[in-house]
Amino acid sequence: MVILIAGASHTGKTLLAQRMLEKYHYPYLSIDHLKMGLIRSGNTLLTPDDDDALTEYLWPIVREMIKTAVENRQNLIVEGCYIPFDWQKDFDDEYLPSLRFICLVMTDGYIDTHFEQIAGHASEIEDRMDDSDCSAASLKESNRKLIMGYQNAGEQVVLIDSDYDSVIARLLD
Repeated sequence: MVILIAGASHTGKTLLAQRMLEKYHYPYLSIDHLKMGLIRSGNTLLTPDDDDALTEYLWPIVREMIKTAVENRQNLIVEGCYIPFDWQKDFDDEYLPSLRFICLVMTDGYIDTHFEQIAGHASEIEDRMDDSDCSAASLKESNRKLIMGYQNAGEQVVLIDSDYDSVIARLLD
C-alpha cells in the first residue's frame, strides 16, 4: 500500500505521515525533503517559492517512485504539497488499488476559530524556518483552492471543521 497525503500548508500532513509511520512502520517520503535536497544540491534553479513549477518538476520523480514501490509490493507513505489534482491519470488501473489518497483541508470556520492554535503547531514535526507569511486569509485561500481543485478532479477531501484530533484518529483506523 502506498498512502499519498496531500493538503494545504499547516493542515497536518507531516503530523499524519509521522503518526502513520509510527503505527504502520511504513517508510515515509517527504516531498519537501526531496525538494530541498534538489534545491540545495544545485540540481534545480527553482526556489521553495516556485510552487507550481515545483509540482511539475517533482511529480514525475515522485510518481515513478510510487510505481516502483507498488511493483515491488512495498509500503510507502508519500506526503507533500506537490501532488497534482489529476494525479490518478498517471497510473494505470493495475496501480490504483494499491494507492490510498488523503487530502487534508480546513474549512474557513475552523481556521477562523483555531488560527492561533494552527500557527502554534506549525513546527510540531519539522522546523519551519520562516512562517511570517502565514495568515488566516492565506490559509483560507490555499485551503479553498485545494478543495476546489481536488473535488473538481473527482477526489474526496478530508474536511477539518471541528475536532482536529478526531479527524486524525479516524484516518489512522
